[in-house]
Amino acid sequence: MSRAEPARAQVDRRLVTWLLACAATVLATLLVGGATRLTHSGLSIVEWKPVTGVLPPLDDAAWQVEFDRYRATPEFLKVNAGMTLDGFRRIYWWEYAHRLVARLNGVIFALPLIFFATRGLLPRRVWPALAAIALLGGAQGALGWFMVQSGLVDEPRVSPLRLTAHLTLAFALFAGLVWLALDLRVSPRQNQPRGPILGFVLVGALFLMVVTGGLVAGLRAGQIYNTFPLMDGHLLPPLAYASRPLWRDAVANPATAQFHHRMAALGLLCLGVAFALAARGAGRAARRAVHVVLAALVAQLALGALTVVQAVPVGLGVAHQAGAMVLLGLVLWALHEVRRDAGRFPPATARVTIGSR
Repeated sequence: MSRAEPARAQVDRRLVTWLLACAATVLATLLVGGATRLTHSGLSIVEWKPVTGVLPPLDDAAWQVEFDRYRATPEFLKVNAGMTLDGFRRIYWWEYAHRLVARLNGVIFALPLIFFATRGLLPRRVWPALAAIALLGGAQGALGWFMVQSGLVDEPRVSPLRLTAHLTLAFALFAGLVWLALDLRVSPRQNQPRGPILGFVLVGALFLMVVTGGLVAGLRAGQIYNTFPLMDGHLLPPLAYASRPLWRDAVANPATAQFHHRMAALGLLCLGVAFALAARGAGRAARRAVHVVLAALVAQLALGALTVVQAVPVGLGVAHQAGAMVLLGLVLWALHEVRRDAGRFPPATARVTIGSR
């Protein structure tokens, strides 16, 4: 082994650490964002100032200016007309924290990127992925403000579709960071495309779960049908699919949204079991990863059931949302381990040993 090879391995470990730190910050943004939504604080800051907005109000006069802006919004006029300045401060700090953590995400991504790039420490193969991640991050910030704007016009709530898009994009950003970090842990020739196709289907199903969950959150559908496993005694509640056209009902009817989310959860569990069976012939590390995923999936579904039974209290709601992102990371790790396991064998052997014992 040449002298350059250990140095390159060290650099790769630092890149992995950096990308995982970025992914952790995305998760932190999701946590604070979930608390912001559940405390109904997301419409408290009515302007988007990416740079100057990093500073909160610093004196009583500045606080009064912010409060006066909020008092002109539909949320204050229709929901919080009796709110005092102290009450406004409480909801303001939640939204401020959410935006601050989002800005921190950009800083943690950009500054190390400049450091690694200027020193020639980034492999060529990662540049397209890093460019895509940077675009996703920028789009996520812009979409966040686009979402908030929808609640500042007529109705005191954001568009469920914009909220769902904002949430899904956060999961896509997280997935890109984690997957790239996993790829950098091993040499390019170990990253093989083989492995159970069900792993990729499981990732797609997880994103479908996120979409249905975003609609549940946006429509506040967790406040109804607070029973499990049936929905007030029904598998399919009578109010589901009650309006036409059906595509509109799917994104505007809380009963339909919650039904879809529950069915997506059931489908995800079935796919998780199928994925575990498909990977049963893999090596020990891959099997361990798949078993962790299966345990995390069961825990997440149990947490979801508890959350809806309790009518989505803040703590459980935030935990359930964060659990979905953690589960996505674990699925990507397991899929990567199974694919890597397949790469240790000749193609013919891999086809026999992975998922076909």
